[in-house]
Amino acid sequence: MDRAQKQATIDTLKGVFADAGAVVVTHNMGLTVAEMTVLRGRLRQEGATFQVVKNTLAQKALIGADSEAGSSLFAGPCAIAYAPDPVSAAKVITQYAKENDKLVVIGGMMGPTLLDETGIKALAALPSLDQLRGKLIGLLQAPATKVAGVLQAPAGQLARVFNAYATKDAA
Repeated sequence: MDRAQKQATIDTLKGVFADAGAVVVTHNMGLTVAEMTVLRGRLRQEGATFQVVKNTLAQKALIGADSEAGSSLFAGPCAIAYAPDPVSAAKVITQYAKENDKLVVIGGMMGPTLLDETGIKALAALPSLDQLRGKLIGLLQAPATKVAGVLQAPAGQLARVFNAYATKDAA
């Protein structure tokens, strides 16, 4: 890798660290190509990315960034998983780490906050952005539905009374 390629990689990593909701740092020692492909596929379904990084380039990309303290995470065979949504990458990585002992979660960064392994697991336990949106819409729609039901109830009762009188008179 020549100097221009290294600088391009550093610039790309700076963008990743700045734009990602959360970056999960893992050790991927011993993962086969097939296992990495499965992991990348799962992450891609959630809108996340898995990338093997060179430690020195990642550390240089973090210089001057908000999450500069995260440079201590990059030691050994490292890879990062990231997504715009802070939860999706952490959720997939922790689930895959439970299934495969070769993938080890080291920690991560969420903006200027440095997370350890338990912090990443706690982040993975949170509901995803889509799930939160669904809950919020459900909460917003519930009062309107209840109001409509309350307003319809007297009209329905009145209609049933009229129906009862009509059937009584017909009989």
